[in-house]
Formats: sequence, structure tokens, C-alpha cells
Amino acid sequence: MVRTGGGMAGRADPLRMLAAGALAAGAVAGGAITARTARRMAAPKPPRPTPVRSVDPGGRTIVFGATPDALLTGRYSFWFAEGRGHARVGAVLDHHGDAVVRELLGVDTGDIGAAREGRFNGWMYLTPDAFGLPYRSERVQTTQGAVPSWILPGGDGTRWAVLVHGRSSVRQEALRAVPPLHAAGWSVLLPAYRGDGEAPQGDGSSRYAVPDGEWVDIESAILHALDEGATEVVLVGWSSGASIVLTTAHRSRVRSVITGIVLDSPVLDGTSSLLARGDGMPTPVKHGALSLLRSRVGGLLGGDDLDVDPGMTADPAELDVRALVLQSEDDGVAPTEVTHAFAEARPDLVRLVPFVGARHTRLWNLDSARWEGALTSWLAHDEAALDRLTGEAASTVRRAGPSRRAAGRRAAPPSPAT
Repeated sequence: MVRTGGGMAGRADPLRMLAAGALAAGAVAGGAITARTARRMAAPKPPRPTPVRSVDPGGRTIVFGATPDALLTGRYSFWFAEGRGHARVGAVLDHHGDAVVRELLGVDTGDIGAAREGRFNGWMYLTPDAFGLPYRSERVQTTQGAVPSWILPGGDGTRWAVLVHGRSSVRQEALRAVPPLHAAGWSVLLPAYRGDGEAPQGDGSSRYAVPDGEWVDIESAILHALDEGATEVVLVGWSSGASIVLTTAHRSRVRSVITGIVLDSPVLDGTSSLLARGDGMPTPVKHGALSLLRSRVGGLLGGDDLDVDPGMTADPAELDVRALVLQSEDDGVAPTEVTHAFAEARPDLVRLVPFVGARHTRLWNLDSARWEGALTSWLAHDEAALDRLTGEAASTVRRAGPSRRAAGRRAAPPSPAT
């Protein structure tokens, strides 16, 4: 009896072992997928380089390979020679086969004729020299030490705009906003802030700094503006810089001088933004990856370098100044549903101007006239002009439909200009 029973158990053991092995293999595979997704959330891969086919400096054209970036509508920076060269490219003039012909607006550094590939981004300008306006470079004192800044005096010197770039970026990102602000009579201050590579790193006491530490540096910039004669201040922020702006407007001891804020492609909810980076993966995998990043082993997967705090959520109830929100329905990084919900919760203070077809923080690049028109009208309290802008955009958004908006959040490229 015992021998027989032992024989049956012996026959069953391999089956149990196979089942256990299959479960273990599945767990390992699932864990690997979750870890891979976590790494993608922590450090999304940049778009692949765009090949340069040919350059005609005399005809002011450049021919690219037909990558999604090369087909983008609008004006952009193009970095080549491993980031040492910089050119500005304009509209798509022609697209046939694998060739995209664009305007070559100018070359700031490097030999574009020798370029073989490069990457697009939205900066456009490298220094305030591009505008031909008087400016000075100064160091603004913060609690972390002095940070480099650009100051462009304007108007009578009482109205100042402080421009706050996003994480993983620097002051050049914000230069696009200088001309309309200066033309409207505002002095402009573009400060560096902790952790951006130009300013001191910070005390490192918080695993997720944004926006909990950076806002203190922006407050220091406001204090500098007050020392120079400012009586009112507008804050303008891009992406996670918009989160910093919101925090500054809520927590600063000098918030009474802040009369308005402008949020371009704002990251308003850390969890939603990080989950969007895992697009294409099953929801349980994305949530598992987020939990992994927030765990003790998250640092091994890049969790210590996250550019947003997963627990950060902007509360519209805390808003007490008027706000202009500029958001693309095709953002691909900051979920548009979050931005719309934020605006709808405070119709008394928030004016949302939506765009269609622009990628994250590239609204100005897609349609600079619309972007600058919205900013200028908002600064002037021109509600009729803003009504026209928002009405036109709302109609376009409705025609685009939910499938188009979902495609945009997957970062699908807009159609080429013809």
C-alpha cells in the first residue's frame, strides 16, 4: 500500500513540478515586462534621429528622411553633430517617398552641410540675442546659491513675467515667449532652478523634488523682480514647469504680487502623466510598474530620477489667480482629460485655449500666431478675442473626435503640411 501510494505520488510530482515551473516562468516574464515598463516610465526613449539627405544653403532648404519628426507642421530646432550644431527649420515644402523638404531658416552653430542626422525639439532660440532686444545676464540669489538668469527689461519696469522651463530642459525652452511679452510691455526674467544643470543641484532631501523644491527658486526670482521695481508678476511655465508655477502661486510668501499664471502643456497629475508613458501596455502592467518605481528598489529602475512626483496632483480649489492654459489635444505626454477637468473645475479663473496637432510643449511651434495671440489677449483681458480663439479650437476638437485625440496621446504625428 505504501509502495503503491508512493508510486502514484511519484507519477504526480512531475506534473506538479511542471505546473510550478510554468507559474514561476510566467512570474519571471511578467516581472521582466513590468520592470521594462517601469524603466520606460522613468526615462522615456527620445525619438529616433532624423537623417539629413541634403542641404541647399543658397535655396534655404534642407531635405530629411521621412521620420515622424521631419513631417511635423511648424517651426523647430534641429540639433546635429551630437548636439554641437543647431539649425532652425520651417515649413514642410514637399514630401515624396522617403524625402521631406523643409525651409532652412538659419544655422546658429555648426556646419549643417556636414550633418548626417539629428534630432528635432521645440526651442527655436538659443539666447536672447535672437530678438535684437537689450538684455543682461545676471545671477539671482536663491537658498541654494546664485543661479544664472536672463533679464530683458520692458515697458515701465513695473510688470514682470517670470518664465519657468520644464524638467530635463533649460532656459532656452522659454525664449519663445519673450517677443509677445516684451511687445505687451512686460519685463521678462528667465531663471535657472535647482537640478536643471545650470543651477546648484539642491539639498537632495526629497526623492521626488518636482515641484516641491523648485518653487522656492522661482520665489527667489520673484523677489529679484520686486527689487528691480516690479509691482505685479505673471508666471509662465511649460510641462512640469507649469506644476512649479502652480505651487509657487499657492505657497509663495509673496504670492500677492502674482496676478496671473500661464500653463503650457501642464503636467497636473504625476500618476496620470507617468501612466501615459506606458501607453500600449496593459493597465495592470502599468500600475505594477508605477508601484515598482515607488518601492525601495525603484531607484535601480530610475525611480530616483523621475521628473514628476507620482503623488503630485494639482488641486483647482487652491487656485486664486487668473490662469491661461494652453493644451494640445494631441499632447502625448500630459493627459488632456486632466487638463480639461482642471479648467472646467474653475471657469471663474481658468481660460483654456486648446490646440490640435501639436506635440507636448510644441504648441508655439505648430502655430506661433495662435499661441502669441492667446497670450497677448489674455494679458490685455480681451475676453472677446479669447472667445474667438477658444470657440474656433473647440469646433476643431469636436471635428477631430475621440479617436483622433486618442491617436494624439499615442504621439502619432500630424499630417505633413502641403
